[in-house]
Amino acid sequence: MSVFVVVLSAAIIAPGTAAQAQGSGKASNPENLSESIGPLLSILSGNSETFAITAGIDVQIDDRIQHVDARLVRFDSESFDLQLTHSDYSLQIRRRANETAFALPHHKVVFTGAGKLVGDDQLAPGGMAARLIGSGSVVALYAPVILGGDPAVVSQVLTNLIDTEFDSSQNRWQFDDDFSMQFSNQNRNVAIQVDGEHSAVVKIETNLPAMSDVNDWPGYQMVSLERKEIERTLARGVRRAMEILLPSRQLTNPPEQNKTVEHGELRWQDGQRVVLLHGTPEEVGFAHGQLLNKEAQRCIDSVLYTFGTVNTIRNGTWFRNDLDQAYQRLAPFIPEDHQAETFAFAKAMELEPETAQAINVFPELFHCSGFALFGKATVDGKLLHGRVLDYMTTIGLQDSATTFIVSIDGKHGFANVGYAGFIGSVSGMNDQSISLGEMGGHGEGQWDGVPMATLMRRALEECSTLQEVQQLWETNPRTCEYYYVFADGKTNEAVGVMATPDLLKFVQPGEAHELLGEGIEDAVVLSAGGRLKTLRQRVQEKYGKVDVDVAKWLMSRPVAMSSNLHNVLFVPQDLIFYVANASHSEPAANRPYVKMDLEALLKSMPSPTLSP
Repeated sequence: MSVFVVVLSAAIIAPGTAAQAQGSGKASNPENLSESIGPLLSILSGNSETFAITAGIDVQIDDRIQHVDARLVRFDSESFDLQLTHSDYSLQIRRRANETAFALPHHKVVFTGAGKLVGDDQLAPGGMAARLIGSGSVVALYAPVILGGDPAVVSQVLTNLIDTEFDSSQNRWQFDDDFSMQFSNQNRNVAIQVDGEHSAVVKIETNLPAMSDVNDWPGYQMVSLERKEIERTLARGVRRAMEILLPSRQLTNPPEQNKTVEHGELRWQDGQRVVLLHGTPEEVGFAHGQLLNKEAQRCIDSVLYTFGTVNTIRNGTWFRNDLDQAYQRLAPFIPEDHQAETFAFAKAMELEPETAQAINVFPELFHCSGFALFGKATVDGKLLHGRVLDYMTTIGLQDSATTFIVSIDGKHGFANVGYAGFIGSVSGMNDQSISLGEMGGHGEGQWDGVPMATLMRRALEECSTLQEVQQLWETNPRTCEYYYVFADGKTNEAVGVMATPDLLKFVQPGEAHELLGEGIEDAVVLSAGGRLKTLRQRVQEKYGKVDVDVAKWLMSRPVAMSSNLHNVLFVPQDLIFYVANASHSEPAANRPYVKMDLEALLKSMPSPTLSP
């Protein structure tokens, strides 16, 4: 049912329709519209106890039409069958009162679970549509009307809010210029068109097929899971996906409300979240969960459930199991104080500790670009360290983007540009003028070492010099393949790093490397493919003329990918940094940068923060 809720809701409130309506008054007869939408609305609202419905859906993504065939059969308030088929993937769900099967025909595997379920994170057909509409989706504004199931009310609302025209010869309704519905077969068939790019043909069937055995999957590998885990993943994944696809102003323009708790403070600076945390690891973790409860939950839903569902369908293995297994291998290498902080965060969030642990493994998948320029390369010789984070804006991590200013008792204070719920670091600078950024490589699954984000966080907390950072990497077991740029503003030094579990290579400024090309004096430049070529060309073009503004330009598209989550420019000598975060419609590189002063932010905390 979820796919139909998403498609139809997206169509009804597509950009340019209800979201932009001004009550133009150019309306057709609402009684006619009521008659047309009645059969489909009865299904969408849940008023039809039993039904069968098929749909052919075409969605244009990256200039390519993606076709999905769908079939949904509802047998009663507890049971349904859903089948989705794409050329590259497919899934089937059989849901009964006491059992659920989630099958992936392309992989010949089926995940099954049994037992009674309660609460909102489950897939019982009765009331499902309401449970799948989160408060962060614009659909929530119209859900009471749509789910009320009264065709007359829905029709009156639509015709009052939207320019509506009816072509009686084709039984076709046009809403504004970018959304239409054409009805046939006594209004049991509906052709939907959105923006000239997306379309669906929906057919309501008259005959209900027989209910299949939930465990009848000949030739499939059967994988037993907790039923609540299967249904929670699918329910929360779809709910969060609707927020990402159709965000409300709550997400696109969140209210900028400051908040203070013991050991923490949330501030808004030029439209960006800045969270200040201080105290013991437990105090910092608990304050983190208190200040960013909603944002962290959305981050968790994006990673574990929306991305997790997609990854499961793509790979044929249960994503959460993979993540939990990775954590078990990584856990022995995570410091006790970091684990204590994670447990305190989970307590404040009222989460299972395992969920907070799993979410913090996710940065092991990030991919990026970076550079450090100084000396002859910059206008005044001052070191400028740019960091581009490219990773899946499509899963909505930008909704939880947060710059953390952290002072753990007895450790260096630091800035961590990241996301609510993440304890580790992927972009940061400390009060000793040390800045770090990473770039993911290959080797996923080589997890018998210190997680990358944990090493980054430790460097910020523990290291005062570039040599100490390098020594940290030399003396600790590492995971996967990563590339880094480390910089020290005190000495105007920087180094590029290639790190795998078995190899550690430091690339000095000006040094040639087979993956990076010829060296550039007073420069460390890391990226890959065409992005590396463009970044090198830009550095050489502006060599000797690079200042803050030029450095930001170096990180613009196409050096930054369309999936660009955040960009950071560090000026370590001055303890200044600039942050740009992606929105739902633009990558970070196209967004404004916000200037932040680490020293001033640390000094604003109510406890000593700057290290000697």
